[in-house]
Amino acid sequence: MRQFLVICLLCWSRLVFSAPKPAMQKHLQPTVFALTMVMIHDVVNPPAASRFYSYCLLGSHAIVAKKDPSVVMPSQLIRNLPDLASSVPATCNHQMAALYCMLETGRLLLPSGSTLEAGVQKLTADLRKEGYTAAETDAARQAGVEVAKAVAAYAAGDNYQKLSSYLRYRPTKKDGYWYPTPPGYIEAIEPHWRIIRPMLIDSCSQFKPEPPVAYDADMNSPFGKLVQEVYQTGRNLTPAQRLIASYWDCNPFAINTAGHMSIGFKKISPGGHWINITSQVAAQAKLPFEQAVYIHSLVAMTLRDSFISCWDEKFRSNRIRPETVINRLIDVRWQPLLQTPPFPEYTSGHSVISTAAAEVLTYFLGDSFRFTDTTEEIFDLPSRTFVSFRQAAEEASVSRLYGGIHYRDAIENGQKQGRSIGQYVINRVKNAGGRPLLSTRK
Repeated sequence: MRQFLVICLLCWSRLVFSAPKPAMQKHLQPTVFALTMVMIHDVVNPPAASRFYSYCLLGSHAIVAKKDPSVVMPSQLIRNLPDLASSVPATCNHQMAALYCMLETGRLLLPSGSTLEAGVQKLTADLRKEGYTAAETDAARQAGVEVAKAVAAYAAGDNYQKLSSYLRYRPTKKDGYWYPTPPGYIEAIEPHWRIIRPMLIDSCSQFKPEPPVAYDADMNSPFGKLVQEVYQTGRNLTPAQRLIASYWDCNPFAINTAGHMSIGFKKISPGGHWINITSQVAAQAKLPFEQAVYIHSLVAMTLRDSFISCWDEKFRSNRIRPETVINRLIDVRWQPLLQTPPFPEYTSGHSVISTAAAEVLTYFLGDSFRFTDTTEEIFDLPSRTFVSFRQAAEEASVSRLYGGIHYRDAIENGQKQGRSIGQYVINRVKNAGGRPLLSTRK
C-alpha cells in the first residue's frame, strides 16, 4: 500500500509541475497598450507615433516569424532589412521574447521610454506567478533586448534624426495656403516627414492623390461650395454627428481655453486608435500569439507608410483649413467642433490611415468582422460597434467633416489614397506567401 501511495504522489506531482502554462496571448494587448500610454504621456504627434509603433512591433514580428510558417518574415516585405532575430536561441521562449522586445524597443526609442521598465517588471512578475522560472524569463528578456538593439540600429537610418536639422517651417502668407489656427496657433507639425524612409511602399509620392479643388474666394465656386458645406454642417450637427466627431477626434494634445487660461488634454493618436482596434479584434478572433503579433506589425507598418504618403501631399498642396476661410469670408465667430490640427488640410490624415488600416484588417479577418471598439472609454466616450472595418474607417473619415476640420474632397480623395496603399500592402503580403489569418486556422 505504501508503495502504491508513493507512486500516486509521484504521478500527481508530475502532472502538477508539467501542466501547461497559461497562454501568452493575454499579455499582448497590455504590452502594446503600455507603449500607447507612454506616447500619450509624451504627446507624440500622429506621424511620429506611427513610426514608433512600427519599430516597437517589428522586432517581435521577426521573432515570431521564425516559429510560425503562416507569418511572413518582415525581411520578405521590407527591402534591405537584415535578419533582426538571428541572435534569438532556438531554446528561448519566443513568445516571451517578443513581449520583452516590444517593451525594450520602446525603452530605446520613445522619449520617456525609461518608464517602460515598470511594464517589464510587471510582465516578469506575472510570468513568474504563472510558473515560468527565472531562467526562462531572464533568457527571454535577454533575447528581446538583443533584437531591440538590432531594431534601433535599423531605425537610426530612416532619416528621423535629420528632421531637426531643417530650418523651421514658415507658413505662406497668401490666400489659399495653410496658416496656424486658434486657439494655440501651433506651428506646423512635421513639415519634412516625407523624408522618412517607408517600410512597404516604394516612396512618399508613390500614391500621390489627384490635386485638390483650387482655392477661390467666391463662395459660389467649386471650392466655395466645399467651404459652405463645412460651415452649414457645423451649424446643424445632430447629436449622433457630434458623438462621431468626438469619438474619432484622436488629437494628441487638445487645448481648451477659459479666459486667459489654457488647459491641454492628452488623447490617443489616430494610429494609436487603430493599433488598439487591432489588439481588440485579435483577441476577439482568438488568433494564436504569433499571428496576433504579425497583424499588429502589418497594421503598424501600413499606418507608418500612410502617414508618410499623406504628409507628402499635405505640404505639397499646403491648402488652407476651413476655419481660416470661414472666419475670413463668412463668419468671424464660427468655430469647428474639433480643434483644427496644426498642419495643412489636404488630404485628410484620418481618412488615409483609417482606410488603409481597414483594408489590411479586412484582408486578414474578413469583410464582415463585427466588433465593439472600447478605445475611447478611457476618455469618457462610449464604446461603438461596427459591422466591418470598412464601416469604422468610413465613420472615421466623415467625422472630419462633422468636426469642421476637412473639406469633402480631402476626405474622399484621402480614402482613395488610403485604399490604394492598403491594397498595395496586401499585394506585397500575398506575393510573399501571406494568407488571410482566420482561414488558415482549423
